Amino acid sequence: MTSPNRIALFIDGANLYSAARSLNVDLDFRKLSEFFGRDGRLIRSYYYTAIVEGEEFSPVRPLVDWLDYNGFTVMTKPVRRFTDAQGHTRTKGNMDVEIAVDMLELAPHLDEVVLFSGDGDFKRLVQAVQAKGVRVTVVSTTKSQPPQISDDLRRQADEFIDLADVMNEFSKPKPAFNRER
Repeated sequence: MTSPNRIALFIDGANLYSAARSLNVDLDFRKLSEFFGRDGRLIRSYYYTAIVEGEEFSPVRPLVDWLDYNGFTVMTKPVRRFTDAQGHTRTKGNMDVEIAVDMLELAPHLDEVVLFSGDGDFKRLVQAVQAKGVRVTVVSTTKSQPPQISDDLRRQADEFIDLADVMNEFSKPKPAFNRER
């Protein structure tokens, strides 16, 4: 008897949120885990996001708390604010290095990685993980304007799943908008 396919999910929170928003869909992360766990044994589900600290309410906080209580390994870091040369305040909260380190560390214990991101910067990471014998599936979308996936990343992946094609599997209905006053 062969052991089940060992799978880990690596979710670039900001990138997946952008792709889902471009398709006008809300994701059900419990269904998402079940969907990708069907093909084997889900070893770990990582969710990466930057958080604005010091705000009374952060819109991502309820999601992060839910994920943390429901089996996801949530990786956060504070958003950094800086002022550019033109005097505009900008924020930065890139989680690429954290995703890369965790994926490379876990790769020897996996058969498949599912990366939820369209960021072309991950092409080299995907190559490195594939060189360790791990199959890489990338989830994003080409069916938005503009497409949320880099062509380089899509071509490098062993498999590309367009979020638009599978969103019915793990989306949740948008709340009905109450027009009454």
